[in-house]
Amino acid sequence: MDPSGFDDPPDAFVDAGVAARMLGVKVATLYSYASRGRVRAFPSERHREKRYLRTDLERLRSRADARLGHEAAAAGALRWGEPVLSSALTEIRPDGPSYRGHRVVDLARTARFEAVAELLWTGTLPPHRTAWPRPRLSSPRLGREVEGNPIDALLAGLASLRLARHHGPKGEPRAGELVWTLVGLVARASGTRAAHALAAPDVASGLQRALGASPRSVGLIGPTLVLCADHELNASSFAARVAASTGADLEACILAALATFSGPRHGAESIRVQALVAEAVRPQRARSALLARLRRGEALPGFGHPLYPAGDPRGAVLVSLASRQCRPSRSLSTLRALVSEAARLKLGRPTLDVGLLAVAHALRLPPWAGQVLFCIGRSAGWIAHAAEQRTSGELLRPRARYVGAPGPEAR
Repeated sequence: MDPSGFDDPPDAFVDAGVAARMLGVKVATLYSYASRGRVRAFPSERHREKRYLRTDLERLRSRADARLGHEAAAAGALRWGEPVLSSALTEIRPDGPSYRGHRVVDLARTARFEAVAELLWTGTLPPHRTAWPRPRLSSPRLGREVEGNPIDALLAGLASLRLARHHGPKGEPRAGELVWTLVGLVARASGTRAAHALAAPDVASGLQRALGASPRSVGLIGPTLVLCADHELNASSFAARVAASTGADLEACILAALATFSGPRHGAESIRVQALVAEAVRPQRARSALLARLRRGEALPGFGHPLYPAGDPRGAVLVSLASRQCRPSRSLSTLRALVSEAARLKLGRPTLDVGLLAVAHALRLPPWAGQVLFCIGRSAGWIAHAAEQRTSGELLRPRARYVGAPGPEAR
């Protein structure tokens, strides 16, 4: 059992023979793919033998299948495969994502989160500060129904607010107001007065107050939100689009996205990275912790991104920004050592999830704080995807290829 509470698949890695059969190629061709970075090769306990990550192989196979016909393309599209719909929001290139033509790493240095959200929603980056309406959270219990998991608290709190709105005269909340609603719910879930957080001048400052972080942390929270704002058709954004395609209201779309985001392979991935930090304990044990994971055949959460063969630039930026904080904690030092040793062992570069955990440790907040920042930042993208899907007027209803066993009458 992984210390995070989740089991890694027992067959996460395969040997060269199995990998070659999965791809339908010779072993020599597999080695060629690995040398060109198309699949990643990891060391094993046996001398000079390499192992290959099953998800890398499935992704490469799905792209090859996509060239063979409509059915194979449709099947592969939902697994890191070919695009399944058109969008004007985010473009993903090997060197990083862009929001409507603006490189995300540049926006993280120059733009406030509210401006980036408006860019996603309207297509225009506003030149002046944008003020969003603040909600009135009427019930003091909202957002505190579930203790321990802040995302569950957001789910419960937003569902309660939506139910109250359906029984009242108020219409659907505006986009900016909905983001601030989530900030207020974070404050309540963290035991902070929502009114104090909602009175902040901007969302980054509101989250700083909601999480009880130092006022100096705003300079790190702001870029984090920008880097998290969108990432094309990730699982939670696609869930928001599916809900929007049915005509569901905006709060329902965000609830669908939140439920998807709560999974350990999406929004909670940084918590799994924390389990690796806890396993290493201190920087000097980073290498041995990584090698122990590999010996057990477990995948490394937070290292290597299928869409960025040369490394996820969002993770690199956040690790760099977090490292500039004075007097790093032992947890942050251990995480940085894991990043360095993973690079030396050629195990992959840090993803956004490692960066989020680095930010949480740099701000001396609980590990789940990175997940909360991810959620609030990504809410801008969820809203943008829901709006874009509504405009298209299309119902998202993919088909399934039935592969069940024949019934008794067919035998």
